[in-house]
Amino acid sequence: MSGDLQWLLLRKNNSFTVKRVPEGPVFSKEPGNLTNIHSWKYSGLANEKTITVKDTESGVQLAYRKKGAAPTAVRSAYSTLSIRPRSGPRRAAGVAAKLAKRGYRPDLRSAVLARVSALVVAKREKRAVPPKKARGKKAKTA
Repeated sequence: MSGDLQWLLLRKNNSFTVKRVPEGPVFSKEPGNLTNIHSWKYSGLANEKTITVKDTESGVQLAYRKKGAAPTAVRSAYSTLSIRPRSGPRRAAGVAAKLAKRGYRPDLRSAVLARVSALVVAKREKRAVPPKKARGKKAKTA
């Protein structure tokens, strides 16, 4: 079934749609949707080529559907890449660029980079804040 036909069937009614405000934006919680916006461009169900970003204990995991995978294949149809939490945003940019250079959905490059960077920053260990030094009159009296 083509992606356009799938989107026409899924567009109005599916279990992943989130409508908070009647006149507001429509969001989606489907797997493979990088921006959580309910649109055909970002849909993980209607597109053949999808990129899924997951947060795991060992870091951030990127999974993308292989180019010539059969529609019935599940596990063998996906290839995964891992990004350690200490590797930083440059590694995330390299992985996103690598996928885009191969012609694998270059329109999703910025969305992948934003999602991976946010997850890497959230996993980073926070440093202890040093105590503030007294300045001015308080420093002279102490």
